[in-house]
Amino acid sequence: MTDTTHTLTGWSPEAVVFDCDGTLMDTESHWQDARNQVFSDFGIRPAPGFAERAKGVHYVDCGRLMAQEADKPELAAEMTGSLLHHFMVQVAEDPVTMPGAADFVRRLSGRLPLAVASNCPLQVVESSLDRAGLLGHFEHIVVPSEESPGRETVRPKPWPDVYARAARLCGAAPRRALAVEDSMTGIESALRAGLRVVGVGPRPRPRPEDAARAGLWVSVLNAPELSAWVDSWPAPGARE
Repeated sequence: MTDTTHTLTGWSPEAVVFDCDGTLMDTESHWQDARNQVFSDFGIRPAPGFAERAKGVHYVDCGRLMAQEADKPELAAEMTGSLLHHFMVQVAEDPVTMPGAADFVRRLSGRLPLAVASNCPLQVVESSLDRAGLLGHFEHIVVPSEESPGRETVRPKPWPDVYARAARLCGAAPRRALAVEDSMTGIESALRAGLRVVGVGPRPRPRPEDAARAGLWVSVLNAPELSAWVDSWPAPGARE
């Protein structure tokens, strides 16, 4: 069942940019387990609602948030390193795709450019997608980068940088590209970059006012209404 009014009818993208965690790969449980392990290692009990506050947040910012929640900001760097370590161990042991994600990516592959825009480190994104057999379908993977001489800084979501850059690399103006996202942090990033959005995830996770920020919200990527919309897209070479 569609969760929002389908405002994308009659429009089709020139490129599709996917989030990774929670959209393509079922890694939110890995992040949650990693956060819990870090809290346990440091003897800290997180405040209620921490998991939701941390969802979609860049792992460096998450480590900083964890240290703030513990009232120990001096441990931010140590907790960040521990968080990433525990997460990568879990992903390597158990790479799982989200329901319908693999089929949806393969369905779009070759029809138009595909990219990934993620807050995760490049190594994590590439290894996860590779083990899932999806890496070869994406022309570009964009992740945040630190400022360095002669290079463009790419800030993490909710900044618009990863989505804006991914669309450009695909040869599409942001307003002609579609983002596929599961978190409000990611949706904010995509909207700020100028992309239209398909939100994915089970209700009642997004509040109605949050879900309404996406042009379409579906529970899974093989939802019939999403498939029907994709079927309405013009064939390659027949676009405006």
